[in-house]
Amino acid sequence: MLEHGGKLREAARLYGQHDWIDLSTGINPHGYPAPTLAADAWHRLPEPDPALAAAACAYYGAPALLPVAGTQAAIQALPRLRPRSRVTVSHPSYAEHAHAWLQQGHVLRLASHEDLDGAIDDSEVVVVVNPNNPTGETIAPERLLAWAARLGRRGGWLVVDEAFGDTDPALSVAAHAGQPGLIVLRSVGKFFGLAGLRLGFVGADAVTLRSLEDLLGPWTVSGPAQAVAGQALRDLDWQRQAFAQLQVSGRRMRSLLATHGIQAGGTPLFHWWAEAHPEAFHAHMAQRGIWCRLFREAGRGIRIGLPADEAGWQRLDEALQAWSNR
Repeated sequence: MLEHGGKLREAARLYGQHDWIDLSTGINPHGYPAPTLAADAWHRLPEPDPALAAAACAYYGAPALLPVAGTQAAIQALPRLRPRSRVTVSHPSYAEHAHAWLQQGHVLRLASHEDLDGAIDDSEVVVVVNPNNPTGETIAPERLLAWAARLGRRGGWLVVDEAFGDTDPALSVAAHAGQPGLIVLRSVGKFFGLAGLRLGFVGADAVTLRSLEDLLGPWTVSGPAQAVAGQALRDLDWQRQAFAQLQVSGRRMRSLLATHGIQAGGTPLFHWWAEAHPEAFHAHMAQRGIWCRLFREAGRGIRIGLPADEAGWQRLDEALQAWSNR
């Protein structure tokens, strides 16, 4: 299995700390407050809820969406829907994409953002993460739609992973996900801070959505996940407040890093920079009970999320100061 954020048990085993600040995942530290659920959410088999799909379509602006057990479920399933294909995945990006296509025997190529345009015409599938995880790079929607049209004319796919797209809605191409050749992935885990629900959505043309639904089988999303997410997706007041707060926190993080000589890119939910000594930086932070994300190969850098409270911001500031003074 590939490396991901979280894993505080591993952090405690390696460093012996117990009072951890987990900045390794890029998840909203002030997640949506899950409501008390009706008993049938736990008792009944979780049949698909049209109200959940409608709420998701309204929130994401998409014509049709299939709920899945986290976008990871779709990432692993989509390569199984195609014959052996030439697949280009943007790099560095979320490593599960390349891993899933390679595991299913497709011909894989990795390409930087600068090289993606040249890869469209000699690929049958192109996968991009927008905004990119971990670097925060973005691609204009107009460019993505043009790529999708070129691929779609040949029966190809452009897969756009918008897991971190909630903090920049203008980047989204979800509204166009019904057109042939375009597949859009959205996640409830990041902006809503509900990663434990394991819930995401796939937008695509009707034929692709039916094929994906048949492949995934029944009861893919739990009843409790459907109930909590349905309420979160309809709670406009919470969404507005969370969006505004994340913009403020994102600017604060960028300013804090710059104060300590770190010029980072990213999104309001996380920041990333190429670090000359990423292993040493990661160990330095871990020794102070701060768990950030180390990238040893893809980009060789550090990704850091948002603290949950003022005490966490202060500890981060002190740890960064100690790093810059070393």
